[in-house]
Amino acid sequence: MDSELPDIYCPFPQRTNPHVEHTRGHLDAWTRRTGLVHRESARNRFEQADFGAFVGMVYPTADEEHLDLVADWFVWLFLVDDQLDDGHLGRSPDRVRSVVERMRAVVDGSAPEPLPGEEVPAAVTALADLWKRTTPNAAPHWRTRFAWHLVTYLTTATTWEAGNRAEDVVPSEETYIAKRRHTGAIHVCMDLIEIVADIEAPESLHNDPRFITALEAACNHVCWANDVYSFEKEQVLGEIHNLVHLVRHHRGLGEQQALDHVAERLAMETERFLTAEDELLELYPELSGLLVPYLDGMRSWMRGNLDWSRQTPRYNPADVGQYEEPEEYLEETVLGVPPARTEAAAPAPCAAKAPPAG
Repeated sequence: MDSELPDIYCPFPQRTNPHVEHTRGHLDAWTRRTGLVHRESARNRFEQADFGAFVGMVYPTADEEHLDLVADWFVWLFLVDDQLDDGHLGRSPDRVRSVVERMRAVVDGSAPEPLPGEEVPAAVTALADLWKRTTPNAAPHWRTRFAWHLVTYLTTATTWEAGNRAEDVVPSEETYIAKRRHTGAIHVCMDLIEIVADIEAPESLHNDPRFITALEAACNHVCWANDVYSFEKEQVLGEIHNLVHLVRHHRGLGEQQALDHVAERLAMETERFLTAEDELLELYPELSGLLVPYLDGMRSWMRGNLDWSRQTPRYNPADVGQYEEPEEYLEETVLGVPPARTEAAAPAPCAAKAPPAG
């Protein structure tokens, strides 16, 4: 890629969590125990990504136990997302429907106990562990909201995105922006701020238009910054679900113009967040005890995501060639859905896509 990544406006301090090294060790043990990562090639790629550092940047105030918990959620979300985005399942929504239903059953409490000798997908086993550790002390309305965000992520990623890929549908910018906050699972991560900060935001606050604006702007910033930094990787894979790609496609812009356009929109989202933040703190001084840490959590997410994206080899242009052969790092046992025989000779996702316009 000849274009340069633009500067992204994010006027918040760079921070990290002092418990990162402990969490790195925890993640290594947890992913082995749950079976999420076991092949050497997948383990190498997992270690290079350094999710412990990422979670330390976006939850800099979490204690050791909570940092381990949210780090496990991160890994689970990233590994499931890689299966759905980078592999053959990303174009086969019907083939992942059953495992998504098993995940939904874990969340709604209807999952049966595994039968003797039954091979349960690693993602389902790990999710059951996460759910038990996350929800016991959470308020009912938090559990309901968190479960809805999690299931919406799974169903949107496996039906809307996969359906678009299978049918060569290029979504509009407006549709994509609305869906992106769900396909990126960012609402799930923002919900975890309440767990980490040990706060309980009432539903009245979640329904306040100023809080909705602040949260939406923070989520957009995280998702769009990710799109900027993952753009080259996703071009290699032929992935259409990227705001830079869609801006380029629909507006007929060049690569650099599209990147700069998204950066300008990111700056606007930052300003939108700051305005909503000021309004909330002025309007609800009696809620400052929970508003300040909640808004600080959103700030940390915007800044930490940006810092991690700048340093992770997942998006390093020098290493982007690794994504051309996702079977080298994806784990079939994560979702328990092996490649279909008829897909063995099928073209790679990038060969099945039309080149972007502009």
